[in-house]
Amino acid sequence: MTAIIEVKDLVKVYNGNIRAVDGITFDVAEGEVFGFLGPNGAGKTTTISVLTTLLQLTSGECTVCGYDVVKQPTDVRRSIGLVPQELTVDDDLTGRENMMLQATLYGVEPKVAKERIDELLALVKLEEAADRMVKTYSGGMRKRLELSEGLIHRPRVLFLDEPTLGLDIQTRTTMWQHIRDLKKSSNMTVFLTTHYLEEADSLCDRIGIIDMGKIMAMDTPATLKKSLGGDVISIKIPGEVDYTDVIQSTSGVLSVKKEDSSYRVKVINGETATAPLLQEISKKGGAVTYVSLERPNMDQVFLEYTGRSLRDAEQSGGFDKLAASRQMRRSR
Repeated sequence: MTAIIEVKDLVKVYNGNIRAVDGITFDVAEGEVFGFLGPNGAGKTTTISVLTTLLQLTSGECTVCGYDVVKQPTDVRRSIGLVPQELTVDDDLTGRENMMLQATLYGVEPKVAKERIDELLALVKLEEAADRMVKTYSGGMRKRLELSEGLIHRPRVLFLDEPTLGLDIQTRTTMWQHIRDLKKSSNMTVFLTTHYLEEADSLCDRIGIIDMGKIMAMDTPATLKKSLGGDVISIKIPGEVDYTDVIQSTSGVLSVKKEDSSYRVKVINGETATAPLLQEISKKGGAVTYVSLERPNMDQVFLEYTGRSLRDAEQSGGFDKLAASRQMRRSR
């Protein structure tokens, strides 16, 4: 398939020494829904800001729709749509007026714009609220209006930066369906960033796991989960004795990772391996105080490739979003 986004050795440094993006290389195929999965501070927002020409890269090469983001920023902007994390709709205009303003900025003819506005407001189910002031909209309605604005000029690539951040699960599910409908109705390429595991798993044809400015893994959700090679048994054994060798020698165990008194045990089949594993630990004097069995999922994939859970990663992140947001405001 033809690559519509190409990134080679992208580096973005803030304040002279903070590498928010650290030499990443990847491409996105035309018509693909591609996702960056990672915590706040991982480099997601910085990457998408460079690709949408809102930030200058430090080094590397990036092209979108065949245009260089540094040398041909105007051509890039004409070819893409962007739904940023921060809401940009005007509260003192109606939904329809916001849409018409966006169409005018992109040079869409008024007659064509009116037809598209009706279509897009129907797509995101805002027809009845179209002529109300946006200040009366809920957060979910504003997000849906932002999505429709990003589509008014029929972009070849739509960038969605944390499109469901802060939304309740019902509204989030509705937004997911809108994105799926886009996939079915057009050959538009969608590049989204998220830290919601289920969002990446549900929507994306391919996922890039990004952490600390580096891409740790990239493939389809199914292949990433399959790469774990089995089920995972998590157990806790208090005390100073290390049971790694005991666990590793148990039949059906593929690998063991120990952190303090907790063990993450990868096995071929969790149902058949759990009882023998607990028996072997008990024989050696270990008292298991916690045990859980997990099938391969995106949380386990993230843990496998980064060495920490997404929740732990979230608690230690944050610079990427803050720095990118400040620079984007200056750009505007």
